[in-house]
Amino acid sequence: MRVLLRAVQVPDLELLDGADAPFLDFGPRAPRTKVPAAGLDDSGALAVTEDEGRILGGFVSWHWTQWGPNAASRCPNIGIWIRASARGRGIGRQAQRQLAELFFRHTAVNRVEAHTDIENVAEQRALEAAGFRREGLVRGAQWRDGAYRDGYLYAITRSDMRES
Repeated sequence: MRVLLRAVQVPDLELLDGADAPFLDFGPRAPRTKVPAAGLDDSGALAVTEDEGRILGGFVSWHWTQWGPNAASRCPNIGIWIRASARGRGIGRQAQRQLAELFFRHTAVNRVEAHTDIENVAEQRALEAAGFRREGLVRGAQWRDGAYRDGYLYAITRSDMRES
């Protein structure tokens, strides 16, 4: 199956609630009523679809982080959610790889990051299969399910992308 990314559309919103994901318990959320932005310069999201454009019940998203004082130190931190019925088929690996490729093709960033819970082994495998490298443990960085959680920081750089 070939995975494609596209802008989120209004009919997708009810599918993209993340209700069946154990690592997305960030507290009560209102139902989605607004389509997220798809432009790469700001925080945003894209739907994860099959060849025909049918949504697989998932999306990739990003927000921006910065490691230094200048614009060249800015990089996107990506995330993903795939419905339970679509997991375990390599969809996450393909979608996250494609999102990194979009950033390298259409922006000047040198790295794309991802952060995942230390218990989220499936996501760690997907990131590694997509070419991301684990860079280290981030202690107490994420509030989820009523407590601060440790996570792993992953990244892929332009040079990593050329090597793979």
